[in-house]
Amino acid sequence: MTRPNSSHTGKRRRNRARGAEAAPGLAPEKREACEAAIAYRFKDPLLLDRAMTHRSATQGKAVAWSNERLEFLGDRVLGLVIVEALMVRFPDLREGDLAPRLNALVSRDTCAVVGAELGLGNYLIVDHSERATGGPTKRSLLANAAEAVIGAVYLDGGLKAAEKFITQHWSALLKASNDKPRDPKSALQEWAQGEGLPTPNYRHDAREGPDHAPVFTAAVLIQGHEPVSGSGASKQHAERDAAQKMLAAIGVSS
Repeated sequence: MTRPNSSHTGKRRRNRARGAEAAPGLAPEKREACEAAIAYRFKDPLLLDRAMTHRSATQGKAVAWSNERLEFLGDRVLGLVIVEALMVRFPDLREGDLAPRLNALVSRDTCAVVGAELGLGNYLIVDHSERATGGPTKRSLLANAAEAVIGAVYLDGGLKAAEKFITQHWSALLKASNDKPRDPKSALQEWAQGEGLPTPNYRHDAREGPDHAPVFTAAVLIQGHEPVSGSGASKQHAERDAAQKMLAAIGVSS
């Protein structure tokens, strides 16, 4: 039997070691602090590393190293858990009354709020250019991170662990879901009509992000007011976000 060349074997081992070291990861103290913030300790800490890694820090290996796949998974797990929670909480409501509550609770804005409350921006791994433009504080990155953490918890501990995580961190939002959310576009249109203004118009400005998680930007235009921009996972969501922000800007509650 021919023995493998020891120098080649050693080289392969060194290459594998360098490859393993190249994957971005949290420092032990950072990982511990992040686990404390989200109230979950991982059996596989590498899952948390992946959940906290933005594609900008992956050196072209986004599929293997970034949080995009975990975000994709976490979005579906969040929807499932929230649907079940709403059906238990509102046993007499029809689908048409459950849907707006679901949309509000799983929206990018809500995920960004939860991500900010958990302080995930303190642990996000991004490259220097992304950090220089405020990456860890961007709503889109915080929303992605919150969903990625859900996906990581699901893979690490199963559905029960993910359900516990979501129930804990969405608890206040679930309690606030007693009132059916009012569509901000309808509220803005009613306000404009009451003021004798033309119907608000929406302008679609941009589409960014990967195909599985696009981010659209839209602006709402009302006569006599500066345009206000919003963003979301679809054009409709971006319009609603812009309308909500316009309502806040003019001091009208939706």
